[in-house]
Order: sequence, then C-alpha cells, then structure tokens
Amino acid sequence: MQGTRALAAVVFDPLLPLPLFALLAALAAAAVGLALWRRARGAWLRGFVALVLVLALANPRLVQETRQGLTDIAVLLVDETASQRVGARAAETAVARRELEARARGLEALELRTVTVPETGSAGTRLFEALARALAEIPRGRFAGTLALTDGQIHDAPGDDPAAIAEATGGAPFHLLLTGRPGETDRRVRVLQAPPFGIVGRSVEVRVAVEDLGGAPDGRPVMLTERRDGAAPRRTPVTPGREHVIAVPIERAGRSVIEIEAEERPGEVSLINNRVVVEINGVRDRLRVLLVSGEPHAGQRTWRRLLKADPNVDLVHFTILRPPEKDDLTPLSELALIAFPVRELFQVKLREFDLIIFDRFTNRGILPPVYLRNIADYVRAGGALLMSVGPEFVGPASLYNTALGQVLPASPTGRVVEMPYRARVTALGERHPITAALPGANMGEAEPAWGRWYRRIEATPPRGQVLMSGPGEEPLLIADRVGEGRVALLLTDQIWLWSRNHDGGGPQGEILRRVAHWLMKEPDLEEEDLRVHVEGERLIVERRSIAEGPPPELTLTSPTGAVSIHRAEPAGPGRAILELPAAEPGVWRVSDGTRFAFGAAGAANPLEIADLRASAEPAGAAAARSGGAVLWLAEGVPELRRVLPERSSRGQGWVGLRRNRDHVVTGVADLPLMPPWAALLLVLGGAIWAWRREGR
Repeated sequence: MQGTRALAAVVFDPLLPLPLFALLAALAAAAVGLALWRRARGAWLRGFVALVLVLALANPRLVQETRQGLTDIAVLLVDETASQRVGARAAETAVARRELEARARGLEALELRTVTVPETGSAGTRLFEALARALAEIPRGRFAGTLALTDGQIHDAPGDDPAAIAEATGGAPFHLLLTGRPGETDRRVRVLQAPPFGIVGRSVEVRVAVEDLGGAPDGRPVMLTERRDGAAPRRTPVTPGREHVIAVPIERAGRSVIEIEAEERPGEVSLINNRVVVEINGVRDRLRVLLVSGEPHAGQRTWRRLLKADPNVDLVHFTILRPPEKDDLTPLSELALIAFPVRELFQVKLREFDLIIFDRFTNRGILPPVYLRNIADYVRAGGALLMSVGPEFVGPASLYNTALGQVLPASPTGRVVEMPYRARVTALGERHPITAALPGANMGEAEPAWGRWYRRIEATPPRGQVLMSGPGEEPLLIADRVGEGRVALLLTDQIWLWSRNHDGGGPQGEILRRVAHWLMKEPDLEEEDLRVHVEGERLIVERRSIAEGPPPELTLTSPTGAVSIHRAEPAGPGRAILELPAAEPGVWRVSDGTRFAFGAAGAANPLEIADLRASAEPAGAAAARSGGAVLWLAEGVPELRRVLPERSSRGQGWVGLRRNRDHVVTGVADLPLMPPWAALLLVLGGAIWAWRREGR
C-alpha cells in the first residue's frame, strides 16, 4: 500500500435535468444581457440575482476525498521448458531471477509476481498463455508490466497485430530478457515421412532431412548414422537441406526401432535434435493356413470357424471323406467335387504356408511317405505344425508311425482313456504365454471353472513343454520347438465342447488362437521375451520367462550412454515389470544378460527441440509494440525503474515498469457551497435592492 492523501474538488450537481437547467441559464443570460444593452437602471443587480439563482440550481459542492494508494503489480515469467535446459541457460535464468526479485523488492509500491512456464505436452512453450492466466488475477489499473526470462523460443506469440499484442501484454510494457547468445547455430534431423507399419518380407521408406539453422552453410556433406535395434551402424553422407531416403527391410513381425543421427556441427548449441527415433511395426500379410481334416466329427467346424473369423488368415481347408481302400464301385467323379491336390500342397507350395493343422487325420495312403517327410523337413526349417488327435492317433494308421513322428513331441501308448475330467493348466503353463491367465483356469490347487472333457489320448512322457494336463497330470497340450520350427500336440478331440458351452464351456477360441499364433512366432507370445515401450514419460520394461526363480538384474542404457542396474518387480507368473522415468529422448537399451530390447522415447515436447537457438524473433514484435525492451542477459541483468505511463519504458541497461498510481477512496467529505438559506437571502436581498434602485 502507498500513503494516504486528501484531494478536494468543486463539483456541480444540478437540481434540474441538465437540458432544462441549460435552458433556464440561457434565458437568464439573455434577459440580463438585454438589460445591460439598453442601459437599464439596476441591470447589474438583476444580473446578480440571476447569477445567484443559476448557482443555486447548479448546486455547487466542495467534495474532499481521502485516498489510499495501491501498489502496482508486475509479472516475472520464468521459462522452464526443455529448450531452457540447453547449455547454461537454466543457471543463467536462475541468477537473473534472483537479481530481479531482489531489485523489485527495493522499488516503492511495487509487487513482483513470479510465474513459471512449465512443459505443456507437445504444444511447445506457451508463455503468453501463462501470462494471460496471471493477468486474469490482476486489476488492469494496477498492472505495471512483464519481465520474461526465456530463450525466445515461444510458440504462442501474438504476431504483429497491434490489437492482439495489446490484449496479450495487458496494455503494459513487455520486456524480453533472453538467455543464450546472439547468432547461435544448430543442426537438426527432421523426419519428413515414416510409415507406422510394414509388411514382413518387404521394405519401407523413411524420408528424413538434415537441416542447418543459423550461420552460413558451408556446403559440405554431413555423415548420417542409422542403427536398427542396436545392430551395427550404417553411415551415409547426405547434403544438408535435401531429402534423404532410408530403405528399411521388415525382416520380422513386431516393433523395430530405427535410430537416425547426424554428426555434430561445429559450434552448434546442442546435440539433442541431431537424433530422431522411428518405430515401425512389422505385420504379416495374410497368414496362410492349411487345414487338413480326417473323417467328419462334431468338432470339425470349430477349427474352420476359428480360422475364418480372423480376416488376416487365408485358409485352405480339405476334408478326407473317404479312404482310398474303400471300394463300393462309386464312380471317381462322384467321390469329391475336386481332386485332392496332394503334390501341389505338400511339395510345390508347402513352404508358402505359415501353419499346417491336422485335425483327426488318419494316414491311409492318401499322403505318400515322401510328402510326410516334406512336412517334417518344413517344420525343421522353420514351419509350424498343429495336431489335434483322437482315437485314430493310436492305431496302425497313426501319423506318428510316419516320418512326421520324428518331429512330434510325444508318442501314443496305444490307450484311449474315456472318463470325465477337467483340463488343468500346469505350473509351467501358468508362466507360458499360450496358457497364462486363461479365463477360468485353475490357480494353484483350485479347480478350473471350465467344462469337462470325456476323452484323452495317453502318451509317453513328452520332450516338449506340457502346458495342460488331464487326470494324474497326464499330458494334454504339448508345445515344442523342432529345429527352427514349432509343433503343438493336443491329445484330445473334444475341445469343441467348450464352444457349445457344455458344462459351462471354456475359452476354446482364445486358447486355439494363442496356440496358432505361438506356432507362427508372433512376438507377443514368445515364452522368453524382453521388451521395452514408452508411455508418456514412463519407460516400461516387461520381462517374460517360463523359468522359475526371481527375475535377473536388468542393465539399462540411456540415450546418452549412462548405464544403470535395476531389478524388475514380479507381476504374475512368468512376468516382471520395471517402470522408470524416460526423461531423455532417444533409444533406451535394456539387457537381462541374454536378450536385448530397445525402446524409443520421443521428445516430450517436439516443438521445443525443433530449433534450439535463442532468438528474439517470435516475441520481438510484442516487446517493441508494447514499449518493452529486448535485452540479452549475457550483457547483464537490467536495472528496474518506475516510469509514468507517458514516458519511455526502456533505455541503455534498464527497463521500466509503469507507475499507475491507482487508489481506493477511504473517505468522502461533502460541503454545499450554495445552501438553500444562503441562496434565498441573496436572491431576496438583491431583488429588494434592485426594486429600490429602479424606483428612485
């Protein structure tokens, strides 16, 4: 608060409406003027009476106000966005802030309010939005001006429009106090086009450009380094300012992280924007599945319905309705609508299929041994085989008795067990992605909540992974890796009962979908897996393993090369999670000692690092039109002065804050200068005097 002072003034409060008062005053002036012109006796006394009447009607009053002065309010904006953390800008800002706050405390009748401008997602520096919020709490009559500590990279500046500038600055001086140095240079890598996904087996194009900002271009090529998932780097010379195309082959399904980095430019302000990260998700184009069914049975439609429901699956389905040895003299043209293309499927185009399924198929000479050997070789070379078997698996025509038996994980004992039971997920299955967290599954010793089955095929101890078991922990669902390929064996033909909701049903579609996708090596279903992804500003590491025991230590390497050791927290059977802040943009590398994973953290505020040079251009017009100054803190923190609104607000080494002299009225004294009794005495006295004067 400023001191208290008194102010007196004469005010008029007419007793009549202003038009009528003006008319009467004009008539009185005319009458007096006419009398004076005719030199009438007592004219000046008439004028005196008319003047007293007019003053009485004007009701003059002496008003004396007692005023309490108010302090002016200035705003100190402190930019704390990402670009302000480059180099020594943050320290320079902190020093200037302390000095300005100390100098403001030494000025009379001034309050300095400090407002920080934090990160605001990906919208850049919203400095004028922060100023608008501060102005909403300040009376305009008390606003003295703004001091902005920033590098000048402001993304909501009002431009050159005078009306917009006046609204944005509150009609007071806006002083731009810049960190950094004039004439800074920078180099950045900008992604012009990057596809979010690509088809496995094909290549996609990533288009980038290297741009040099500030300074004179030297025309020399720049070395551009490309790394994919931490592999060996590939270096290519590129010309700054020109588009460069990078061909990225999509070799596998799942995420691929491509890091692109330009070499350092001599003298540039920072290397943060010399590197960009692109993530491309590899997807398969139309998974081709071959389904071969044996004799028709109740569950045959289950497989077809499941595979047809997936739009990414291209299904080829054949059903063997009649064994070749059955001879009932039926003409061959009536045995099938089309001939079974054995050679085309199992020799010519066999390796075009991503998955082969045999559903209760009996080998009765339909497939010659050479074709079954081709299927076994197909699995060893990286193919996928799923077999759902019934009683036909134990007979002499069983596929196990062919070359295919060499890749199967278990052999039949010759027994078909007929009894009701509920399938259970094994301890290993609780950790395996195929059967982990299945709806209704047993947990520990608890019974599963799904329906019963009534038949299973007894098999010898398997060599693969038993994920589900029947009574007595006998194997029921077995998964195995053979060479480069994978095999799954389901030792029952009654999973279709779940799809009919028999005895409560079960997750038939989910388990068969997981089995099929695990066989086709989908990354999300790998049993030993380490992956990294970034959500917002959090780095999330997920480790999955079927091995027992606590998760191993994880070695984390940040984009700047800093190495730290962490231990993930268990998050369920076979899963462990590690969450950390991802403050640095770039590629994060995680290792568990065996596997490596890479995660891409983009810039939290891409506009902030698009141009890291300190510059007065974005907000310079606002400072100039508001009467403010543009000063570099490298030349010293300016002095603060109080100035009147009509005076200049800037000078050599100083900036001015407006002195508004706003106040509140704390008391009012009102004294009539022409009270009614005085007016009456003066009018009567004047009238009598005029009468006597004119009557002589």
